[in-house]
Amino acid sequence: MPKLPAELYYAEIDASTASLAVLIEYADPVLPIPACPDWTLSQLAAHVGRVQRRSAEMVATRATGPIDPELVPDIELPADLAARGRWLTAGAGRLISALREAGEETVWAFGTAGPAGVWARRMANEAMVHAADAAAAAGEEVSFVPELAADAIDEWLTLLSGPIFGRPDRRAAVLPEGASLHVHATDPELGSTGEWLVTHEPGGVEVVSGHAKATVAVSGAAADLLLVLLGRRSPASGGIQVFGDAGLLDAWLAGISF
Repeated sequence: MPKLPAELYYAEIDASTASLAVLIEYADPVLPIPACPDWTLSQLAAHVGRVQRRSAEMVATRATGPIDPELVPDIELPADLAARGRWLTAGAGRLISALREAGEETVWAFGTAGPAGVWARRMANEAMVHAADAAAAAGEEVSFVPELAADAIDEWLTLLSGPIFGRPDRRAAVLPEGASLHVHATDPELGSTGEWLVTHEPGGVEVVSGHAKATVAVSGAAADLLLVLLGRRSPASGGIQVFGDAGLLDAWLAGISF
């Protein structure tokens, strides 16, 4: 996908964290989060706040390797329920300030050195998805900006489901050699940028943009596709169409989770 403007990522970090901060001030702190079965609302909020603060520290210090969470200031969720919303928004503000100051300077990311903007994308998508997880658990409506949902799909297919942190490529384990997966986000504003072809070639898994015939294809709005690919929604839910080998899509979804 074309690179999105940094300010769009900053705005999403701010808005998603703010919506989570509002929710945690009135919802039951032990509300279960179905999308993250081991977490309550408080645990989800703690996770979001911690990863934002840790990312902010890495970016601010131009870290050359991972940072020990124990060295990150104010990283623990406050025991005071009334302070939790402010803690979340303060962490988001710290992260956005660090990202703006760093620009595209080099910082550690996913086991290698890269531009600090990698963390803008990762933290925007992280906040966006987990805010949606919390909203869904509370029975509230979930919606995404199509461009951001498509960007999160791109990040998921090309990076997060792949061999980062030295782990095996999960995509190769669930997509047989010679097989392919086509993902098509049908939002009109995305045009040809909303299509991905994942193929397992003899040399490994490759992800390219564009339309092509595949072993299995899945299509729908980017927001719906993102929720399906991240295991938040069944492909049998409304608005999603599957063509070809549906069993292969099921195997992909079962073997690669967020």
